[in-house]
Amino acid sequence: QVQLVESGGGLVQAGGSLRLSCAASGLTFSGYAMGWFRQGPGKEREFVASILWSADTTYYADSVKGRFTISRDNPKNTVYLQMNSLKPEDTAVYFCAAISPRLNTRAAREYAYWGQGTQVTVPS
Repeated sequence: QVQLVESGGGLVQAGGSLRLSCAASGLTFSGYAMGWFRQGPGKEREFVASILWSADTTYYADSVKGRFTISRDNPKNTVYLQMNSLKPEDTAVYFCAAISPRLNTRAAREYAYWGQGTQVTVPS
């Protein structure tokens, strides 16, 4: 049984930082690309960042480029999202997900497994 468990969310003031973690179990972690998505109040789920198995290749949404960094630790079966210079518009539930590396890592519909999400709130 595959499980993805996010942690590290919370309330942070604008300009602050948070580090999200996603612990995976029940799958061969190094065989999957991993992604982070978010869904704000009244919004569609949107792509944030993804990372291939080797960690050499990463992709970011334009809205977070230069502020967020995705990384992974394959021996620990964990993927991270370091979020700096947070803005009120970053407020959302953040989800991690696993995908076959051959598929489009920006497309939510392509992901095979999802976590339950962790709330990030940046008050305006």
